[in-house]
Amino acid sequence: MVGRDPDERLLGEDLDQLPEALGTPEAPPPSRVRGRIVAVGATLTGVTLVAGLALIVLGAVEAFSGGLGLGAILALVIGLALVGTHWGWVHVAEATAEGLDGRRNRDVDERRREWLAEIEPYTRWSVATSAESDGSIAIVTVRHVPVTSGERGFTFVREIAEREVHAEDESAATVAERAELLRRHAAALTAREQARYEVANDAFQRTLLDHADEQQRLAAVRAASEALSQQINSNLREPPLME
Repeated sequence: MVGRDPDERLLGEDLDQLPEALGTPEAPPPSRVRGRIVAVGATLTGVTLVAGLALIVLGAVEAFSGGLGLGAILALVIGLALVGTHWGWVHVAEATAEGLDGRRNRDVDERRREWLAEIEPYTRWSVATSAESDGSIAIVTVRHVPVTSGERGFTFVREIAEREVHAEDESAATVAERAELLRRHAAALTAREQARYEVANDAFQRTLLDHADEQQRLAAVRAASEALSQQINSNLREPPLME
C-alpha cells in the first residue's frame, strides 16, 4: 500500500469503513443558493421547451397554410433548436451552483482534504459493544483493512474479526473487563501494523526520487517490501501479543 493516496470516497460513501478513532471530516455547510439556482434552471428548461414546441406548431401551421416560406422555416428551425437544447439549462444551473459553492466552501474543502491526507493505509482494529434483543451484550472486534482503489489509491473495508456474546446475567464488571482487554489487544495490533507500515513507507520514501520514472518507483516498492520483510521476521521471534 505504500505510495498510494487515500480515495476521496473515504470522505463520503466509504467513511463508515473507518474506525471511529479517526473521527469524521468537517461537513460542508448547506448551500444557500443551490436551490434557487436549480429552480431557475428548471423554470428556464420548461419555458424553453414550451417556446420551442409553440414555434414548431406555428411553423407547421404557416407552412401548411401559406407555403414553406422564410418565416415558417425560421420558426421550425428555432423551435427544433430550443426543444433539442432545453435540458442544457439544467446543466448550466448545476455548474453555476457547483462553482459558487466551491468558492464559498474553499476553506472547508481544504480542511477536508487535509484530514483525508493524514489517513495511512495500514490495518486497524476497533472494539465496540452492543445490546442484543434478549438482553445479552455483544463485544465485536472489527478489522479495518486497506484495499487498493484505482491505479494509485486506497480505501478500507470493514470486517468482523471476532464477536463475543455475554449473557444478560453475567456481571457488568466481567463484561467491562473483557471489553477493555479486547480493546487493548486491538490497540496493540493496530500499533504493530502502524510500525510495519512506517518501516515500509520510510524505505519507499528514501528510495523514491522526485519525478521518478516507473523503474525507480518499482525499485522503491522493492526496497519497502524488503524493509517490511525484515521487520516482520524480527517480530516472528517475539512472543505473541495475546494467546
